[in-house]
Amino acid sequence: MPKDRTEELLDLIGQLLAEDTEYPLDGTLLYAEVARAYVAPSIYKDRGNHILYREPDLDRLGDALLELWEAQTNKKPWKEIEYFVKNGRFEATYIYPEEIGPNEWSFYRRNQAAAKYFGGKPIHYPEMSEEDKELFNLGC
Repeated sequence: MPKDRTEELLDLIGQLLAEDTEYPLDGTLLYAEVARAYVAPSIYKDRGNHILYREPDLDRLGDALLELWEAQTNKKPWKEIEYFVKNGRFEATYIYPEEIGPNEWSFYRRNQAAAKYFGGKPIHYPEMSEEDKELFNLGC
């Protein structure tokens, strides 16, 4: 039986995540907010005693996520996806707008998703570049 477009895109997302060969694919969580012309992915890797945040490839991964969002056939589109890889298999969970509280900030939602899959392990984020620090200080 041929795969439908959604299945193809979910497989592609797994292949794109597997391209990060610096760390194993197993224990990887992709959390992303997606809407028309908007994508905000975060990648987390289980490193045993902590979680490591990895910078996503916005060009390739962003395009695949946008295509997945656009391929929806539901009347009510999902807003977030949690894509978790464990034991060589992936599980994709879609979160719909009505499941998100009106005052839940994006950063809170990301940390909540990481805690769901990894428990209370601390998340290690990369150090900000000098350019990013300047932008952050300017309030951009």
